[in-house]
Amino acid sequence: MKVLGIIPARYASSRFPGKPLIDLKGKSMIQRVYEGAKQCPELTDLIVATDDKRIFEHVLSFGGKAQMTHVSHNSGTERCQEVASKFEEMDVIINIQGDEPLVDHRQLSELLALFRNPLTALGTLIIPVNDPMDLSNPNRIKVVTNKNGEALCFSRNPIPAATYPSDIVFYRHIGLYAYRKKTLAEICQLPMCEWEKSESLEQLRWLFHGYRIHTALTLLETPNIDCPEDVEKVLQRL
Repeated sequence: MKVLGIIPARYASSRFPGKPLIDLKGKSMIQRVYEGAKQCPELTDLIVATDDKRIFEHVLSFGGKAQMTHVSHNSGTERCQEVASKFEEMDVIINIQGDEPLVDHRQLSELLALFRNPLTALGTLIIPVNDPMDLSNPNRIKVVTNKNGEALCFSRNPIPAATYPSDIVFYRHIGLYAYRKKTLAEICQLPMCEWEKSESLEQLRWLFHGYRIHTALTLLETPNIDCPEDVEKVLQRL
């Protein structure tokens, strides 16, 4: 199985402009993501997809691979599709979030293991919630699954509706996605749905249109950087 890793990265983040290039103890965030992902033995190739010349040149400067993409993309998924379309030989595309500077290559392996099942078209990672603050934090996406590990719903709100702690195990979504190459092309053509608009979560579009999202459970915690306030938590872990 040939796997292409793509790291979408844009400069003009509404919550944290210039985020990929911030310094995290001597290395930029995008460099830390790239180097962490590069250790995954299943990856055939790894590329940063960006619409910003500053990010593109920076990635090349530390020896990484990068491709310029259109500025009109509405999501990292669309940016991945533009790059993936140029790699006909790839079987699976893995979308590695550019704001996960502590990404662990073992997480990527856990996610890619889902594709040993030929019926898996879409996959993502989930982790048990161990901090009750995550349930009320809209930047920490919650998820519920069925007995087969397929996602039923994602939300910025606490789901299911229960008080923490309880006998229910709450799960949080880790924003790593993998797709069959054909599936990635298909979902980029889907129209938005109201469910997606209400939560600003594109994976709800895929569920709405009938795609199954298989989940892999991980116990590896990797705090991401959504806003400037998250930087200190990452610095403490480095």
